Amino acid sequence: MIKGSLTFPGDKSISHRALMLGAFGDGESRLSNLSTGADVQSTRACLETCGISIRDEGNDVIVKGGRFSDPKEPLDCGNSGTTLRLLIGLLAGQGINATFIGDKSLSSRPMNRILDPLSQMGLKAESNNGTLPLSIHQSELTGIHYESPVASAQVKSAVLLAGLGATGKTSVTEPINSRDHTERMLKGLGAELSVDGNSSTVSRLSSPLSSFDMTIPGDPSTAAFFASAAALVPDSEITLNSILSNPTRTGFFSALEKMGAGMECLKQWDEAGERIGNLKIFHQPLQAISINEKDVPRLIDEIPILAILATQAEGTTEVRGAEELRVKECDRIYAICSNLKRMGADIEELDNGFIINGPTPLSGTKIETFNDHRIAMAFTIAGLIAEGETVLDNPECASISNPDFYNVLKSVIV
Repeated sequence: MIKGSLTFPGDKSISHRALMLGAFGDGESRLSNLSTGADVQSTRACLETCGISIRDEGNDVIVKGGRFSDPKEPLDCGNSGTTLRLLIGLLAGQGINATFIGDKSLSSRPMNRILDPLSQMGLKAESNNGTLPLSIHQSELTGIHYESPVASAQVKSAVLLAGLGATGKTSVTEPINSRDHTERMLKGLGAELSVDGNSSTVSRLSSPLSSFDMTIPGDPSTAAFFASAAALVPDSEITLNSILSNPTRTGFFSALEKMGAGMECLKQWDEAGERIGNLKIFHQPLQAISINEKDVPRLIDEIPILAILATQAEGTTEVRGAEELRVKECDRIYAICSNLKRMGADIEELDNGFIINGPTPLSGTKIETFNDHRIAMAFTIAGLIAEGETVLDNPECASISNPDFYNVLKSVIV
């Protein structure tokens, strides 16, 4: 049984951006409840290597706005695609010479989706056939209007951040709106930014952004695993406190509610341009749902745990339009399907998703995490309802986003 009330480390997406935009500030920015994950630490280390002063003060992190400088060593982005893609755009716009490296997983991920629009703006860059290592060179950038073929907050943010240092206006149009934290924060801090439907436009900065104090709301992607545990395990109930409720990030909780899980919004409020809320989740019988390409951008990171829920839902759950999962930290579609098949689920792998017939009992087995934090956490939750022991080959990879995941989970199991 799952019982408890939890408050989570800061949202990872907002934490990355708060560090980066604090570096553009006209003074010191104070960040409370910054994500404790390794990915955000990669962003901090890279900014410090580029001459930005960042220090700890109690439980807060203080970022001093200042000029960027050429790093004297390669910028190691670890496992973080957000760090890499956003920093390429940000530093390109500031005329910085830099080389980017990362771990084995990040080094295999495609970067041409960033390099293509940035090269159209005038960036001179070299890469290993579109992968790491990747180097950028001081370039005069000119604003463009970019029609992005994919709905990706990383692509959109990289181009907009480059636009802060480009001549004229820079705009990005997406096929479907992706998460909009970059736009919300830039506008709130004084950048000249406008949004029209699926298009976002930014102008070159004429002065530093405003410094700011911000308490980072709890990460909904992390909360999703604990919400799912309560939804799956009979007689369970859990309260999730101060969770980010940005409409571009609530797709998982909308899907969970459609599946029939018990859900009650206890409170909602606004802070720093973002919607925040307290949610209660409790166990009820689950029903199958369908997820299509229009739904995917709002729950892309939660699809692994959604698949676990689908194995216990009555009917046929279909997820389509999620081919982006093939180029995440691992091929998540394959990772989901291969591991669930070993657990006894009725699942069919598609090029762009999967089909699950449920409910089916799950059996404990050895899980291949592919060193992917979301696969590790999703199948840990699956282990709560599986018959027999579920063993992960690399449970430690969960620390990429939540170093305390296992301790917190133990605290709510009664």
